[in-house]
Amino acid sequence: MEESNQMIEGFQGLAVAKQLHCTQPDRSLIILDGQSSLGGKWAKDMIFPGLKSNNLLGTYEYPDFPMSTDRFGVKPGQHIPAEVIYTYLEAYAEEFGIKRFIRLETKVVTAEHQDTEDGGWILTIKKWSQQETTRIFAHKLVVATGLLSEPFMPKFNGQEQFGGKIFHSKDFPKNMDTLKAKSVTVFGAGKAGWDAVYQYASAGVKVNWVIRSKERKASGHGPVWMAPPYVTPFKKWIEKLANTRFLTWFSPCIWGDADGYWAIRHFYHRTAIGRFLVDRFWDTLSQDVITLNKLDSHPDTAKLKPWLPVMFSGCTYSILNYERDFFELVKSDRVNIHIGEIAKLSPGKVHLADGTEFHSEVFLANTGWTHAPPIKFLPEGIEKELGVPHEIAGDAPEHDLANNHTFLERADKESLERFPRLRIQPVWNKNFVPFTEQKGIRTDEKSRTPLTPYMLYRFLIPASPRFLRPRDVAFIGCQTNFSNITTAHLTGLWVSAYFSGKLTRDPAKAVDDIYELKKLQYETVLHNRFGKWRHPTEWGNKGPNFIFDAVPYFDLLQKDLGLNPFRKENALKEMYEPYGPEDYRYINEEWLRKQTSPKDTYDLSD
Repeated sequence: MEESNQMIEGFQGLAVAKQLHCTQPDRSLIILDGQSSLGGKWAKDMIFPGLKSNNLLGTYEYPDFPMSTDRFGVKPGQHIPAEVIYTYLEAYAEEFGIKRFIRLETKVVTAEHQDTEDGGWILTIKKWSQQETTRIFAHKLVVATGLLSEPFMPKFNGQEQFGGKIFHSKDFPKNMDTLKAKSVTVFGAGKAGWDAVYQYASAGVKVNWVIRSKERKASGHGPVWMAPPYVTPFKKWIEKLANTRFLTWFSPCIWGDADGYWAIRHFYHRTAIGRFLVDRFWDTLSQDVITLNKLDSHPDTAKLKPWLPVMFSGCTYSILNYERDFFELVKSDRVNIHIGEIAKLSPGKVHLADGTEFHSEVFLANTGWTHAPPIKFLPEGIEKELGVPHEIAGDAPEHDLANNHTFLERADKESLERFPRLRIQPVWNKNFVPFTEQKGIRTDEKSRTPLTPYMLYRFLIPASPRFLRPRDVAFIGCQTNFSNITTAHLTGLWVSAYFSGKLTRDPAKAVDDIYELKKLQYETVLHNRFGKWRHPTEWGNKGPNFIFDAVPYFDLLQKDLGLNPFRKENALKEMYEPYGPEDYRYINEEWLRKQTSPKDTYDLSD
């Protein structure tokens, strides 16, 4: 059996692997990736011509590895082509010496925890090219598969007779030949659905775009919010706005007090006049997007007006990154938008529940993702303590935090007391029926089983003594925001410090004090449960999902590391100058320096 100290899988794994290697260079390391090239969603076989990042140059880069124009060819103000991102990630792995640890085309089948004093995991892995499996031992395991690794793909009545290609949006790069079809159906209005509509319509293909209904018993959440890169009458860069402290205060955030501005947050969210101002902020942002996109100017673009208030939108909120005017394509005869439900498929046709039918050679399903990790954890039932999604239960053991109703009820009460505005939840569909129960759609029993959300401390580690004692597992990439790359960098450093027992605020120390342990576990439930109220219709009720709350989350992590989270020159800049990757460029050096001068640390008394 091969032995290793850390095991990492997935795109986010590059960041944590680099942090582990650079802060603990004497430890052994293996990076397991099930794809044929590194990069996760930006892997070589996942990209296609025209695919770009939502982000503009400068916000989608690791803090200590700038994506310079001279080296990578992208100019300021441009979205980053997918092939450039892949090249950048390859260069990152080479720069920090982690490429040699990567084993591609290797899938982790099972991970079995060793309940010994030192812990560890026996991993069963399988190479693409081999029938047999191999077992290896890992002292530490980092699961970096993120939230978008396993597509949810239902079966549609009559699909066996359809005759054309049917595939999930994840597999669009493998089906580029469908751009030569005469007609296609795109089902779903997430960002990948918009991308597919754009690609097909730009290629001259007739597109029937089916967006699930909110009428009768339907499962539609409506089109996602799609903003231009620059918003407000002052044409401000939206990625920068979301990371400006002054504007983060308008967002209800259960961990927001980590930024130290608790009094301002109290005013905005716990007083009537403050909540009035908060509502005006979100109303202005939403109306600005509707106006800039001219959604009310045409009957077809009006169908793309989101149903959910922008305040309750998480990371489905996306950015228009197309060369051509998307809405002009929608208004052309190349795109027909149908608000309805799929009743069935028949040879060369798609049938809707209202009787509408149309010809189609291709059916692309933008139907989302499963939120459980694609790894089987052992022994059976370990998910309850591990904090990963598992079945919702009535009666559950105390260590099953996701089903601990005492903690859940207390967390709900605290969330709504601190943020009364969240008591007024959006009603997007009074007759909501889960997608898995729709007529015309078949799913397996596993897909129909409701699962708990992730329940991880700091959205990173289990809050169970079983795993806190040996410090042998962490999850990275379960949270999503506009600053995913910076998040990966900071959480990677946090995980490395946690594994080596060098966090200033160390959660593992709580295991020897029942009061501190309960406090830590309740905070874990509070932070994870908050998404149910903050982003009720999307990933918020499955895993941490936030846009305007990334900066206070970074503050929280830095305080745990014993670092000063305030990185601007003065108080005014701290409040009004946006944060970006450049502000965290030397955080590793700061932390490593602190290890040799532990007294030189930030005051954590608050």
